[in-house]
Amino acid sequence: MKINKFENLDIWQESINLTKEIYCITSKGKFYKDFSFKDQIRRAIVSVPSNIAEGFERNNNNEFIRFLLISKGSIGELRTQFYIALEIGYLSQEDFNDLDQKFKNLSKKIGGFINYLKRKKKNGDFIR
Repeated sequence: MKINKFENLDIWQESINLTKEIYCITSKGKFYKDFSFKDQIRRAIVSVPSNIAEGFERNNNNEFIRFLLISKGSIGELRTQFYIALEIGYLSQEDFNDLDQKFKNLSKKIGGFINYLKRKKKNGDFIR
């Protein structure tokens, strides 16, 4: 099955849902008044679906892989930011565990998609 637009990618859809969730979490509680920390978290989460979309639109598997790696790196940044949020009391252990699992799952899916693209590239195939 050929994918004709980034909106059809599961990883993009999941990252959009996670972005909405992170915006909600950072709009309340102790995050609410910590403008710089909240902004850093939001920039990192917005980077995930944005880089998926930008890489897809490049119409080149090498470029797409590069942008997917950036998205994956942003997830690592987010995991670190939420470890900090847990340590400074902005987040409960339960909320942290839930988010961390979502971050790990999305990172794993992106990694799997990168591997898929690398295999396709070896065969001279492109995703579209």
